[in-house]
Amino acid sequence: MNSRLFTTLIFIAACAISTGASAHIGTDVGVHSEIGFLDGLLHPLTGLDHLAAMLAVGFWSALTARRLWTTPLAFAAILLLGASLGPAGIELPAVEPMIAASLLVLGLLVALRARLPALLAAALVGVFAIFHGVAHGTELAGAPHIWAPLLGMLATTVALHATGLGLGLALRRRGHWASRMAGVAVTVFGSVLLLQMV
Repeated sequence: MNSRLFTTLIFIAACAISTGASAHIGTDVGVHSEIGFLDGLLHPLTGLDHLAAMLAVGFWSALTARRLWTTPLAFAAILLLGASLGPAGIELPAVEPMIAASLLVLGLLVALRARLPALLAAALVGVFAIFHGVAHGTELAGAPHIWAPLLGMLATTVALHATGLGLGLALRRRGHWASRMAGVAVTVFGSVLLLQMV
């Protein structure tokens, strides 16, 4: 087996089997007063739910899209929009279940190499991105400075999308079974998270 494929599978499988999914900063506003750009930069890397979703978006786009960056940029832009809702006091229902559902759906899209029209693909990931964003933004409600950590989160989100794109491009013309297994792993991860919420 190609070592790059093996590393990819191990990485995504690790995401799938972990149940420590929350990437959320917390709710203590006193702690928030110390949060800056670097904290935001590291934040998406601390929760496997967000990490897996962002990688999966890039991975799926690389496998199926003609314009590779359309879907990842839609996710990143709407994530930022969602993150700005929390500090404004706007809440959405079922945020955590929707984050778990995003993994389930994105994993299936990767496993099936499902091709969607660009606008539909962007709209689909946008729905999920707004919940990922709200999860981050709600935790920053009441913090004096929110844009530095949010911009850090956005930068890491784009970097994770780029990583997913790179992995997907490596498997686009070969390794069909490996990409399908990666998609199944993310789907299983999302399913486990949803079952934990029942």
